[in-house]
Amino acid sequence: MAATCLPSSPVCPRVAALALLAVLCVVCVSAQQAAPRPKISDEALEHALNDKRYLMRQLKCALGEAPCDPVGRRLKTLAPLVLRGTCPQCTPEETRQIQRTLSHIQRHYPKEWNRIVKQYSGR
Repeated sequence: MAATCLPSSPVCPRVAALALLAVLCVVCVSAQQAAPRPKISDEALEHALNDKRYLMRQLKCALGEAPCDPVGRRLKTLAPLVLRGTCPQCTPEETRQIQRTLSHIQRHYPKEWNRIVKQYSGR
């Protein structure tokens, strides 16, 4: 069961960590393109979400268990922002994709999800 977070909460660790991972996936898909912030198609996001090996590598980077590639380093940079419940760089489309990614990570990677929530929420 997912916990409910009130919008007025300063930090909702579960949602924040999911947002962090969602941003990671959006960044992952765009990392190989030359433009700084290209639009990410839903098909490209779906491909990234279905690449279990790639997602595990990024999750391990986020947990400090493996070296980070440029995407992982960006994740660690965005982590404090996302944990505060803000993503000033995110467009409405990215926000929608982030929500989709959050649901995917929580459903398919619950063990890693719980560890990331614990690590990044400071609990």
